[in-house]
Amino acid sequence: MYRPASPTTGRQCVQLAVLPWGALDARAWGKHTAELPAPELAALLTTYATRVLTPRGSTAVSGLELMTALRPPTRAARNPETNLWESAPVPGSLTRAVDPAPPEAPDEHPVVAALHPRSHQRTPDQVLDEEAYDWIRDPQLLTDAECTRTHAVGIDVNMAFAAAANRLLVGIGPAVHTPAPRFDPKMPGCWLADLSSLELDPRLPSPFTPSGLPPTGPAWYATPTLAYAQELGHPVHPTEAWLRPDHGPYLDAWYTRLRDAYVATMADLGVTSGLSETEFLAAMAELQEHPDPVLKPVLSAIKSTVKGGIGKLRERPQGAGYRPGEPWPALERPTWRPDIRAAVISTARVNMHRKMLRLAAVGLHPVAVLSDCAVYLSDGPGPLDFLPRTPEGKPLPGGFRLGVSPGMVKHEGTQSLLWAVEMLDQGLNPARHIKGHDAAADGE
Repeated sequence: MYRPASPTTGRQCVQLAVLPWGALDARAWGKHTAELPAPELAALLTTYATRVLTPRGSTAVSGLELMTALRPPTRAARNPETNLWESAPVPGSLTRAVDPAPPEAPDEHPVVAALHPRSHQRTPDQVLDEEAYDWIRDPQLLTDAECTRTHAVGIDVNMAFAAAANRLLVGIGPAVHTPAPRFDPKMPGCWLADLSSLELDPRLPSPFTPSGLPPTGPAWYATPTLAYAQELGHPVHPTEAWLRPDHGPYLDAWYTRLRDAYVATMADLGVTSGLSETEFLAAMAELQEHPDPVLKPVLSAIKSTVKGGIGKLRERPQGAGYRPGEPWPALERPTWRPDIRAAVISTARVNMHRKMLRLAAVGLHPVAVLSDCAVYLSDGPGPLDFLPRTPEGKPLPGGFRLGVSPGMVKHEGTQSLLWAVEMLDQGLNPARHIKGHDAAADGE
């Protein structure tokens, strides 16, 4: 498909969406989107291309490509000696592929293969484990007052990973091994420290582990996690670190682009930042009851672009022919950066815990957390039935706030108290099923 280059636009690329080949994955774009009539398909793809970027493969690939488009690795610069234009690196961009620090590397990586035999199971003091929450409270810790409530209500943080990426300092260059470092909360990297002595309320998940269980000894942590431990009053004395002195807010432009796309699409759907909490909940309920065939898939794709783009920073090997310890193609990308992914997820988890801790101060504790969704027991079926207020009737400062912006929350779903308790007794996570289906299986 020939497209001539022009002086104003340069080379032109054509992307083809071949629907029978799975161009619009239902987990990213929504069920039945690929079955829409051609005019509606054209409209939704145009909207996504205008607000995010021209789709390139999956939404995860698009999320990664958007990072590169907004922070290109090189630019034209004039050589002062030859007076000729040359390709030069862009400060603050990821300009070349770098090896991960050993704790940051997945098990298959050559760095790990050089240190451990294939059958070795790495322990917390050997591997960085910064993942999203998957935690349930011990049902034995439910109080008598909680057992008198009637509902389990889930609230979900809007664009949690995008909000975490905003103004986040991440490493640009390679990691530097540093023995006995002094902790610096502004220095991106991973640190080996022992946080097992910090006592926390068992009715809350630990902020230091994805499981929510307290750490039992030394472990590797990304900077945001260790900074939060310091914020909680825990003395932080790392014994070892892999630090990135060359760092910056690499994801800021990425966050801004996706935030604007999300907010604009929500506004087109009738959900704006100027709505009251009651109006916001009503508008979101209407959106669920009468989804727009064009804008709802765009909204789903934008959210999937965020999560998929962050996940793609640590893409693992694929294919039956792969052998552990061998490099795989993704490692050649400057944007293969598991440390950046870890920093984003760490920040999102810390942000979640900080808000839960604020609610705990007024006697409200979650019964389950899954990634960006928390479930609380309530006397009524909606978030306004349990979210605390100030004496003036305003949302509790520092807690969860209802609204459309990234970092604010929406109603995720409601079930009965008995349903939630049965889930806890079975060791299942109510946050996963609060909408009536498996949120993770549906790409949420």
